[in-house]
Amino acid sequence: MGVTEQSPVAAVPDWPSRLHVVTGKGGTGKTSVAAALALALASSGRRTLLAEVEGRQGIAQLFGLGPLPYQERRIATSAAGGEVRALAVDPEEALLEYLDMFYKLGAAGRALRRLGAIDFATTIAPGLRDVLLTGKVKEATTRMVDRRRVYDAVVLDAPPTGRIGRFLNVTAEAARLAKVGPIKTQSEGVAVLLRSPITAVHVVTLLEEMPVQETLDAVADLTTLGIPVGNVIVNSARPPLLADGPVGQTQLRRGLAAAGLPTDRETVTGLRAEAQEHLTRRALEDSLLTDLVELGRPIVRLPLLPDGVTREGLDTLAAALLTGAGPAAGSDLTAT
Repeated sequence: MGVTEQSPVAAVPDWPSRLHVVTGKGGTGKTSVAAALALALASSGRRTLLAEVEGRQGIAQLFGLGPLPYQERRIATSAAGGEVRALAVDPEEALLEYLDMFYKLGAAGRALRRLGAIDFATTIAPGLRDVLLTGKVKEATTRMVDRRRVYDAVVLDAPPTGRIGRFLNVTAEAARLAKVGPIKTQSEGVAVLLRSPITAVHVVTLLEEMPVQETLDAVADLTTLGIPVGNVIVNSARPPLLADGPVGQTQLRRGLAAAGLPTDRETVTGLRAEAQEHLTRRALEDSLLTDLVELGRPIVRLPLLPDGVTREGLDTLAAALLTGAGPAAGSDLTAT
């Protein structure tokens, strides 16, 4: 029925990039997937940065922490020597850092914030906000100390699919702000990084019509912009509960009797209706999965977490991201 477990969907995922941008329609669980991916990468011994740029403090909530400051903070370690650090990128703090870096304003820059000038600047020039946010991510991705990269991998919990193309297309945004100078130079450097082989944009979706359509649109948009698309990640995938084909009342009655459950007409009729609804839902999911397969990108399926996104649930997702299925691989990561 549609796509089978023997198709490319079941391939073991690969994560060769250094900058992993995670996007998806709101409600698909992109923040949880970004956190799980950071844990998965750290489990193999990599030093990983998990960054967010939307001001929602979603990372802090997932890990049971207070609001994250504008500084890189260790939130998990692995037995293999890897670690996850988290950063909530704040546009005002990024602008202060930018002003100090390029214009040496220092205390004068902090005075601008007290006067409200920074909020004013990012409000009247929204493109500046994205240039600053992506610029900070680029700085972390390429940062070196003693000729060694500080981070082996950076995972960015990015804006949703409806805005991801504009957010990542910083050269177009910067062109509206400046023709020359540091802003233009910085945006061009970010654009080169985002279009390089070390970057991959992973799109998270559910097997529902609107998230899948936004995934198709986002992949097309990113491809047009020349930004590399990585994996399509199907979140909250549910295993099939029934074999294909209609479910007969006699079959149901026998199954109920064998389980010691009531076999009256009302129970059998109600259960049959639920079974048919499940099969109809599966047919729709198979059709949507076929649409995703036609994108030609690797597809990773993550299990539905019955207890919600707990810390243990993140480990389960991390394991599935590494192996394609199973709860074992990320379980050696501990919070700090």
